[in-house]
Amino acid sequence: MLKIESVKVSYGAIEAVKGVSLEVRAGEVVTIIGANGAGKSTLLKSIVGLEPVAEGRVLIDGNDSTNVPSHKRVGLGVALSPEGRGVFPDQTVRENLMLGAYSRRNDKAFVARGIEREFARFPRLKERQNQHAGTLSGGEQQMLAIARALMSEPRLLLLDEPSLGLAPLIIKDIFDAIRQLRSSGLTILLVEQMAKQALGVADRAYVLETGCITLEGSGRELLDNPKVKSAYLGTH
Repeated sequence: MLKIESVKVSYGAIEAVKGVSLEVRAGEVVTIIGANGAGKSTLLKSIVGLEPVAEGRVLIDGNDSTNVPSHKRVGLGVALSPEGRGVFPDQTVRENLMLGAYSRRNDKAFVARGIEREFARFPRLKERQNQHAGTLSGGEQQMLAIARALMSEPRLLLLDEPSLGLAPLIIKDIFDAIRQLRSSGLTILLVEQMAKQALGVADRAYVLETGCITLEGSGRELLDNPKVKSAYLGTH
């Protein structure tokens, strides 16, 4: 479904992503782990067109989408739940969800169906549907960010640090939601610093360090890898 070929992304003279290649097959959960500043978020932004690719290619369903504008990639079935949630604080929960379906805004039945689907998935959002997003807790905002991304009915969902800044019980809820999405057949590319949880839910995984892929394998293989244990799991 997604193939990245030797992608490089730069900020001026700084090369943040240095020739990364990876793939995500339909129905998989693929995880990218790595330290802060490794280039994980930059890589996701290049996939959805929010950062320009200096070299290499982004292929969606085998088609070169490297230079396709970001809003048109939504139409190709790709959606991003960004790092830091990025909810619109002065808009209500319902309005944030409606913005997630902006590309289909003229199809009122599609939008209404999506809102009810996400309220069923995240009941707390239904309880707070008329509340401004900026007044929600961190966990509720993260649920809203994921639900908003799902409003376009993507086939590939990119999740950027969904556990960031959340309490352990809320992190469990978020990963339970990821498992449910996986069981529905949705393809997911997950960037996450909570390595144990992320690898536990992943079919395959990559380790990104200073803009380069240094390890790849199944989630279980990386969980058992001594280097990963030492660097990311706090064990030797």
